[in-house]
Amino acid sequence: MIFLAAGTQDGRELAGYLLSKGYSVTASAVSSYGGMLLKKYPGIVINDEPLDEEGLVEYIGEHGIKLFVDASHPYAANVSQNAMNACKRTHIPYIRYERKAVPVDYDKVYAVDGYEEASKKAASLGKNVFLTTGSRNLKAFAESPYLKDCVLTVRLLPTAKVIAECTELGFSPKNIVALQGPFSTELNIALYRQYEADVIVTKNSGEVGGTDTKLEAAKALGLPVVMIDRPKISYDEIAYTFEDIAAFAEKHIAKK
Repeated sequence: MIFLAAGTQDGRELAGYLLSKGYSVTASAVSSYGGMLLKKYPGIVINDEPLDEEGLVEYIGEHGIKLFVDASHPYAANVSQNAMNACKRTHIPYIRYERKAVPVDYDKVYAVDGYEEASKKAASLGKNVFLTTGSRNLKAFAESPYLKDCVLTVRLLPTAKVIAECTELGFSPKNIVALQGPFSTELNIALYRQYEADVIVTKNSGEVGGTDTKLEAAKALGLPVVMIDRPKISYDEIAYTFEDIAAFAEKHIAKK
């Protein structure tokens, strides 16, 4: 049995790929919506309970997990570290599926190391700040002293829980863009114009995360982009293609 941290679109696709290769797969989802999307793959086992390191150790032991495939979001550093620690403790192999970052060839991209630095830099570049970093770290922007005089617009998934969190953090409905991607360059341009964005804040989440079209749209409008760098993680084992993940699995575990 493979345990797959599948909190992303490509993670879900990887789950389907491994199932098609004859492996038994348990996939974890970080939300009920993610779990619903995983149900399209016949035979998959879904875990929708959050698991920290201790929880992973217990789950691995109780369910006979033989391999951990980490296809969590590139910025989910805690998930990856907990997974590596749990695998070492339970003596099973770990491999990271890493989506490639988008090459940056725009001179108005400003790389920063974290959310505080991103807030400070964004405030220095304009008043209307368009956030495309997702919902998980909105509090860092909403409560940043650097952004207290800025107008924040946030684009995120249209789920009731996420919208409620935005409201609790003080975001006005007129500054919440609740849409499901992917977004074309043209749609990004239209949204940046509609909300009179002065600066875009994003992450390099790869093409799957829409980073390429965000950058293309910003470049077309001449807008500065504050890009939060990926966390620096030393993965125990890493692969960049589904085929390499399958080859790794073939070396370490039997199919069902």
